[in-house]
Amino acid sequence: MGKVIRVKVITSASKEKIIETKDFLKIYLTLPPQKGKANKRLLELLGDYLNVRKSSLKIIKGTTSPLKLIEVKDED
Repeated sequence: MGKVIRVKVITSASKEKIIETKDFLKIYLTLPPQKGKANKRLLELLGDYLNVRKSSLKIIKGTTSPLKLIEVKDED
């Protein structure tokens, strides 16, 4: 198992950005939270930020909440 990171997602933002805080990553997305589109974009953006494949990321808690736990699986 890889590591788990905490994120707070702000949707419908004016621009996409990621801010590191002491306790979690604050991720701003331009998409509204509709039909899983924001979660999909979240994983794409986070994958680029962490320099891992999107397939290595999984939301393990909080799919419908702004506060999420995301597992970063070890890449072999």
